[in-house]
Amino acid sequence: MKLGCLNHVGVATPSIERSLERYRTLLGAEPHGDPFDLPAQGVRVCFVDAPNSQIELIEPLGPESPIAKFLEKNPEGGQHHVCFEVDDIDAARAHFEGLNVRILGPTRIGAHGTPIFFVHPKDMGGVLTEFMESPRQAH
Repeated sequence: MKLGCLNHVGVATPSIERSLERYRTLLGAEPHGDPFDLPAQGVRVCFVDAPNSQIELIEPLGPESPIAKFLEKNPEGGQHHVCFEVDDIDAARAHFEGLNVRILGPTRIGAHGTPIFFVHPKDMGGVLTEFMESPRQAH
């Protein structure tokens, strides 16, 4: 497996609107598009462009959302995960499985419309890490 570029940093927030206002006021940043729901993952998402990456603002859709649990511990929000691109999501998953690295759940379609999976933070030095098939590679 070959690691690709950093695609985004996921930031949990209790309110995408309040977070967007903060990014506008403090950094002059604007959203990439309108917020949208990902019901299968229990989250509402909005991306903010940076020159070399994106920030993914993630708000829970309800109390069962994994983000809701994160916000219970971090009420103001905070960095939730980092996401790296890979050329082939199936090869990346097989690579980690072969090393007995804990993968959280099945491979699924993420906010960019490409396959993703997450690796347990205990196997990545304390950082929840998402791997996504590069949008340039996805079919």
